[in-house]
Amino acid sequence: MTEPTSALKTQLVRFVSVGVFTAAIDYGLTLFLTYLGLHRSLAKAIGWVFGTIAAYVANARWTFGAQVSGRTAGAVGLLYLSTFAVQNFLYWVLNAPLISLGFDGALKDTIAFVIAQGVATVTNFAIQRAFIFKGK
Repeated sequence: MTEPTSALKTQLVRFVSVGVFTAAIDYGLTLFLTYLGLHRSLAKAIGWVFGTIAAYVANARWTFGAQVSGRTAGAVGLLYLSTFAVQNFLYWVLNAPLISLGFDGALKDTIAFVIAQGVATVTNFAIQRAFIFKGK
């Protein structure tokens, strides 16, 4: 395996590992807050904030071997805000189709979460690797 291919594979495995861990933070907090009675969109937003902070720090340091800085935090923050909008839109728009397919409750929300998170993960990795942490 060539060095660039090996580095890409290592970064991708680390990024996905961080993503699984921080998605668990996001999802767990989202479900917990929904259980406490918060509207599902507000609960999702709060879960996302905590998952995003953990993801930025872990990916900057471990995945891309970069320092946490104002520049990278700002760039990742803008990226995450834009993918947050897409992710929340997908989470919201999938609600009715999943209900019509017979899904409800936590199962419906889990399916919507996984789809929305998958789109965000692919987008975030590609942009962070190509533009924010390039050369790392």
